Amino acid sequence: MALRVLGVSQNMRTFVRGVDMIKRYKSAATLQKTLLNIPATQVTKLDNGLRVASEDSGASTATVGLWIDAGSRSETEKNNGVAHFLEHMAFKGTAKRSQTDLELEVENLGAHLNAYTSREQTVFYAKCLSKDVPKAVEILSDIIQNSKLGESEIARERSVILREMQEVESNLQEVVFDHLHATAYQGTPLGQTILGPTKNIQSIGKSDLTDYIQTHYKASRIVLAAAGGVKHDDLVKLAGSNLGGLEASVLPPEVTPCRFTGSEVRVRDDSLPLAHVAIAVEGCGWTDQDNIPLMVANTLVGAWDRSQGGGANNASNLARASAEDNLCHSFQSFNTCYRDTGLWGIYFVCDPLQCEDMLFNVQSEWMRLCTMVTEAEVERAKNLLKTNMLLQLDGTTPICEDIGRQILCYNRRIPLHELEQRIDAVSVGNVRDVAMKYIYDRCPAVAAVGPVENLPDYNRIRSSMYWLRV
Repeated sequence: MALRVLGVSQNMRTFVRGVDMIKRYKSAATLQKTLLNIPATQVTKLDNGLRVASEDSGASTATVGLWIDAGSRSETEKNNGVAHFLEHMAFKGTAKRSQTDLELEVENLGAHLNAYTSREQTVFYAKCLSKDVPKAVEILSDIIQNSKLGESEIARERSVILREMQEVESNLQEVVFDHLHATAYQGTPLGQTILGPTKNIQSIGKSDLTDYIQTHYKASRIVLAAAGGVKHDDLVKLAGSNLGGLEASVLPPEVTPCRFTGSEVRVRDDSLPLAHVAIAVEGCGWTDQDNIPLMVANTLVGAWDRSQGGGANNASNLARASAEDNLCHSFQSFNTCYRDTGLWGIYFVCDPLQCEDMLFNVQSEWMRLCTMVTEAEVERAKNLLKTNMLLQLDGTTPICEDIGRQILCYNRRIPLHELEQRIDAVSVGNVRDVAMKYIYDRCPAVAAVGPVENLPDYNRIRSSMYWLRV
């Protein structure tokens, strides 16, 4: 009897294993269908040039926002900081709403209103119930067209921004990346910080804010994006009634080329416990064909944090070395893209005595990318990149952000199945080629803050950007 029961249990196990395999094959077979069945992103262009883009998932909530093709790169040295200042002023009342009225209206809807400024874009967005999308669009339109920009509010917001600047100064990662941009793009608009220098914040007035709006807030440079429970035709009508009066730009915006300079900046401060270092080469712009292979190469280098553990079993060579030899506390590779240029590199935090060893391992890994990267590593990186991209699109807000950014950068939203095919098409040869093109024997930009005495000097760093082998 016991043998009979054992036989049945073994058969059941075989059956369950078979079911699992079928499920696995089914999930693999349906991934393509799932990507193809994601709601299409519809795009409509109004007569004044404003673009309306949306993805209707039928959700009970929605995110709607205005993506404006203007950020700190659109500023001069004299008015640097005005785009971020304007973002702060947007919620301080309009011609038809006081600040209190605006806050109460948003609060009563149960909605969230937010904004941010980057080097190339300014964004205002709201997350709300689907039924409140018309009200959200009306509020956002009122904010960018009719902001009051009162002198008392400007004076009050000055102190808020100066306090924010002090908070940013305590975030060493932000400080390092600002220094990296300043040295890599010195003398160009991309080298400026988003918040601007203190002297500009203290002097920016209503005329500066008004001039910036009149110069850059043109219909052809704005995208109304939405995701969630939103009907595209209804959104187009809302855009026409609320934003149809925006002035169309006659000429496309001038893009000042930003020259990359291989150079370094070091801010030595031995009172800090850890060294914060970023090193980068010039990458490519959003629309460049090398962008996807560079993203795969970036994913291949990876990211690691000591608190995660498992470093010795990590697939990333650099993560394994960091864990086994105690090289750093954390590192993360990055691929920051702009319209016509980019920064491809790595940021790490380490003990003062480990600066040289960590940098040696980073540059050795970069040289390995150029010469000896394997097919298995590239396949793993491609799978991880696809997974990360899908995980980042979890929710209406990241989807809406993806729509707005891609319409501004590519003038269309790349469908997920097309993106997957483009990642799958990347070969080992492509990764080696882009690594040789952008990394091998190139002058890097280096930014370091903290106790960085043991970081090799720039000439030594530069000499490790190639291998001489017999």
